[in-house]
Amino acid sequence: MARAGKAPLLAPPAGEVASLADQAYHAIRALIVTLELPPGSHISEPVLVERLGIGRTPVREALRRLAQEKLVEVFPRRGMVVTTVDVRDLARLCEVRAVLEPEAARLAAERATTADLVEIAGLMAEIENQRGRNDRLLIDLDQRIHRAIYRASHNVFLAETLEGYYAHALRIWMMALDRTSELPAAVQEHHQLLEAIARGAGARAAEIMSAHVEHFEEAMRDVLLADES
Repeated sequence: MARAGKAPLLAPPAGEVASLADQAYHAIRALIVTLELPPGSHISEPVLVERLGIGRTPVREALRRLAQEKLVEVFPRRGMVVTTVDVRDLARLCEVRAVLEPEAARLAAERATTADLVEIAGLMAEIENQRGRNDRLLIDLDQRIHRAIYRASHNVFLAETLEGYYAHALRIWMMALDRTSELPAAVQEHHQLLEAIARGAGARAAEIMSAHVEHFEEAMRDVLLADES
């Protein structure tokens, strides 16, 4: 897994990108999540082709995939735009995450391998030493924690599904960073979650993850409501 500050957010682990379409997908998704392509902005295929140095066909395939994931929207005669985010989107996102994320945590507690536990121990140590980290590094740590839990569930279908939903959650975090002070506390919440997983306490891990998703929704709702007022 890429370390903080050395790879873009939501970049795939080394060796997992098998095609140009995959490369284009991860690159464009990162531009959307980090708000370099902000909500509501027009998407130009020629501009992306030139910016990424990847051919038109892989870029088009990537954009179709992102449209399926609701990060890009296609309008007749208007072309493609980055989807917007409102309170209803947040509520629907959290409805799904509130079901799937606790299950991933429960499975991780039951199925974590020795290698998974070593990674989890390292993440717990990073959480304990998060002082002085800026928001970008905290977001990177949050991302790596969630990915570690998804992988430790050893259910590839669940992990891939949650990766897609996490991209939406991460974009909302990026939109809120300059208007909320909740990020350090949200990252700190993961310590007891990872501790429960390391102990094999599946029910407890699921309970903590459920509360974590609920706290995220509460914090982000205030920001999105302010945007709509």
